[in-house]
Amino acid sequence: MIRSLSLRARLVLGVIVLGAAGLAIADVATYMSLRSFLFERTDASLRESHASIAREVFRTGCPGTGGRVPRGTEPGDYVEVRAEDGDLVCSWQATMVGESALAPPRLPTTLEVPAPDEEGEPARRYLTVRAEDGRGRYRVRASVEPVTGATLIVARSLADVDATLRRLVLIMLLVTVGVLGALAALGLWVVRLGLRPLDAISETAAAIAGGDLSRRVERAEPRTEVGRLGIALNAMLGHIESAFKAREASERRLRRFVADASHELRTPLAAVRAYAELFDRGADRNPADLERAMSGITRESERMSLLVDDLLLLARLDEGRPLERGLVELDEVVRDAVETSAALEPERPIELESEPVAVVGDRERLRQIVDNLLSNVRAHTPADASVRVRVGAVGGEALIEVEDSGPGMSAEAAERVFERFYRADESRSRASGGVGLGLSIVAAVAQAHGGTVAARSQPGEGATFTIALPLADDPALSGLLPPSGSVTASTETKERP
Repeated sequence: MIRSLSLRARLVLGVIVLGAAGLAIADVATYMSLRSFLFERTDASLRESHASIAREVFRTGCPGTGGRVPRGTEPGDYVEVRAEDGDLVCSWQATMVGESALAPPRLPTTLEVPAPDEEGEPARRYLTVRAEDGRGRYRVRASVEPVTGATLIVARSLADVDATLRRLVLIMLLVTVGVLGALAALGLWVVRLGLRPLDAISETAAAIAGGDLSRRVERAEPRTEVGRLGIALNAMLGHIESAFKAREASERRLRRFVADASHELRTPLAAVRAYAELFDRGADRNPADLERAMSGITRESERMSLLVDDLLLLARLDEGRPLERGLVELDEVVRDAVETSAALEPERPIELESEPVAVVGDRERLRQIVDNLLSNVRAHTPADASVRVRVGAVGGEALIEVEDSGPGMSAEAAERVFERFYRADESRSRASGGVGLGLSIVAAVAQAHGGTVAARSQPGEGATFTIALPLADDPALSGLLPPSGSVTASTETKERP
């Protein structure tokens, strides 16, 4: 039953139950304390009256036979004298003139009074009895006369005490109900105020379940438990949103990658199909057409092979497959790549600034990223645009920089230039340029070696591509590194003929 209640209801119910228990204990303690006080006060009054009545009775005789009423009695008091053997000697009840007498007490037939204690206190006994009509109570004091052994009983009505206790019970009941009502209202307000952040968290979770991943828990105070929960939830939601955005971005890149790869493969496949149709139409009987068809098929097949090889390389790098690991003299790799580029385009001025620097990695892949950077320069800059290549160590990293004096590109293009199949020129029909995977391979290979890539460019000011790789710091390979004093800089310049 309780488990089916809401947290708010359980908290309020717990506060009410705890408050009711505390008030009940306080009420009982108050009632018993006042009851004890009133009884003690009645007993003290009986003790004083008992002494006066005892002196009057045992000195002058029983007032019931002589027509006198002993001093010390109050209206409604009942007095009874019993002989030593328990026989009734006399009894009477004091009444006010014009008022009816109260019902006498229902006293026990045998009334045993304890003996005097060691301190000399007289034999006495206090007890509470009902009235004979059952509608009231009496407080009774009985004592034994030391000389005659007679027992004097004085009973006083507890009507005033009972009335006081009834009023007290009524007041405590009303106060308890009022306090519990106020406590329930205050507890409900406090609980509602305290659980308001939980309601906000619930609304936020519902909104997120509906697809709004940008929602957050507002006003999450770190000083409260619910606030700390909100802060933790906001952090978790941030990670979830980032993960969803990353997944969406990955899916977009994958769709674009598949679309671009399909587009790039469609062109050489269409060319191969066209050359095959030319062969079917009789090119095999014409040596010139046959040679043109075969060379075209070979050229397009090589183009498709290069594209497929690039795609497979990127796929392997994405899967995290390990590359060859060995000590690579990076300056030698860059020098070989520059010489090859100069041989492919003798008219382009190329300047090389290098110093001995070694890294641990795959020599062929490191050569490939330098070749791709230089190939990118050849594809996107005029033949007379100069190129400066620098390789060296800076701040614990090996740096490769390829700077050209070509037309440059926009800041947006510089940020996206390493994306797969991205081209600053969106036209796919231009004769220059590749399929947009060269710089993507540069970035992937550099990252696989624990490095980074960057591009800086402004329209009309050329472009600079930078690759940063960790230096070879393995102590086992330190003997293979160049001597510390052999760091030199060499420059090769090739001018247009």
